[in-house]
Amino acid sequence: MLIEANIQESRYEVPENFCNNDERVYCNYCATSIVDFHRTCPRCHYELCLWCCQEIRKGSLSSHAKVKFQYENRGFDYMHGGKPLPSDAGNTEYHDETLVVQWNANHDGSISCAPKELGGCGNCILELKRILPTGQILELIHKAENFLCTRELDQKGLVCKCTATGRVQRASFREGSQDNYLYCPALKDTLDDDELFHFQKHWINGEPIIVRDVLESTTHLSWEPMVMWRALCEKVDSELGSKMSEVMAIDCLASCEVKINTRQFFEGYSKGRTYGNFWPEMLKLKDWPPSDRFEDLLPRHCDEFISALPFQEYSDPKAAILNVAVMFPPSLVKPDLGPKTYIAYGTREELGRGDSVTKLHCDMADAVNILTHTADVALREEQCSAILQLQRQHREQDEKESLQQERVHNHHTEPAEIILESYIAADDILGEERKESMGGALWDIYRREDVPKLEAYLRKHSIEFRHTYCSPVEQVIHPIHDQCFYITMEHKKKLKEEFGVEPWAFEQRVGDAVFIPAGCPHQVRNLKSCTKVAVDFVSPENVSECLKLTEEFRQLPQGHKAREDKLEIKKMVIYAVEQAIKDLQELIPSDATATRNFAE
Repeated sequence: MLIEANIQESRYEVPENFCNNDERVYCNYCATSIVDFHRTCPRCHYELCLWCCQEIRKGSLSSHAKVKFQYENRGFDYMHGGKPLPSDAGNTEYHDETLVVQWNANHDGSISCAPKELGGCGNCILELKRILPTGQILELIHKAENFLCTRELDQKGLVCKCTATGRVQRASFREGSQDNYLYCPALKDTLDDDELFHFQKHWINGEPIIVRDVLESTTHLSWEPMVMWRALCEKVDSELGSKMSEVMAIDCLASCEVKINTRQFFEGYSKGRTYGNFWPEMLKLKDWPPSDRFEDLLPRHCDEFISALPFQEYSDPKAAILNVAVMFPPSLVKPDLGPKTYIAYGTREELGRGDSVTKLHCDMADAVNILTHTADVALREEQCSAILQLQRQHREQDEKESLQQERVHNHHTEPAEIILESYIAADDILGEERKESMGGALWDIYRREDVPKLEAYLRKHSIEFRHTYCSPVEQVIHPIHDQCFYITMEHKKKLKEEFGVEPWAFEQRVGDAVFIPAGCPHQVRNLKSCTKVAVDFVSPENVSECLKLTEEFRQLPQGHKAREDKLEIKKMVIYAVEQAIKDLQELIPSDATATRNFAE
């Protein structure tokens, strides 16, 4: 406001930028959601957030690294240690390259529209606009501060008795650490009066939480994918049914989308699929049916999932009183937080390449994930022999390419090592007591405080990992947000040896609900074919983590898949504070009202 007043040389009333309720306003440069004040071009309507304005005036507008086109399709034989196809530009997966363009503020502090290379017109001066009513945020801050100053909050103390009650599970073996055990109650235990406070005690520390047997309280609706498919077909007309007869699945070996008949995909879920060389074909289907249609197409399954959610004060996507995301006004477009269904193949053995995994990443918010169904697809004896032979070829290829990289960069790099006895090693981290549980998915969740060391390890060893078309990872923009890495058993051992970092590792069984705090990097490998349903939420305890992640996403290069601010956390916080103040004013009488009632 002061800058604009100086530019205008007078008092300045900020005009409103009229937006429809179904319209989301984003910064055209950094893709961050715009909540209130921003600048816009009167000619081409290019919109710029105040953070970018500040960086332009300081001359420090984020200089984004170029995103290389790097993953060349060298053919199927190459993915299994064979010779690559002749180099061909047509076989390369291209990534957008970010242009480095000079964009500076004018001498009076005003900012011209972005250059044409960045999507603007480059001519007009950007005008300051607002979205919210004048003074709304300042008024909210004043009311919130006034309430906090005049009311004493009840800080309920709670002694943690997890170990005594047996409601814990060992998930790590960090020396000198107090958080090796995770809070792990059964659903029936969460109904006790104090369990919500118990949940909060662990949640505020950024610890994952596992709740067992959450499907026991439901109607036991079948979550077998083929049954869900038949139920869906009964709900749709022939035209939509025809469109859904094929799906785009992810081939985990190539990390690329492939089109497959829906029925064939679901048959492979229960029976397995293999390539011609006996290597297991691992396919994943994300967000099926689409989350914006899940409730319409599978209403009974959607209701069943929501009813199964534990600690619904946080997790209920529609009515949770401690879910900040619920406070969006009904008239506004809400961010898509689910529920979302994930259906994927899996195998107990860690293959090393093409495993059915969700690679290391950070969700934009808190999340709860329920494993609703599994199918055990065992490998045949001839498959195991073929896999061992192919793994030897993979290892030889890794060592050969590692030596080539060493010559190119002229420094020593330890060759990547594939453990051929990975069938045994995959179970070792969980200890003997967990081997008989035969869970459906193996989770690795890293502590927030370990993120800098985790990132350093991935940058140091990035060339030892493979991503699209099994090509080595040659460029790292952000080790976690790139979603290029799955940390195998061997790399987990090296990570602990070199940096002292170990994740919480545990197996998720059918009926387990896993709560993942925002800001905790995590990865998942399916040990069986799995159907999981997840929903995101925003807890008050982790709003600061969501804001931190939003800023990290803002700093990513244009074209990066994680860059868009899909959560709109700042907008969420405003509406949540507004609703909280309104509710508190109704629940707690003012001092004047209390005095009058006492006198009467």
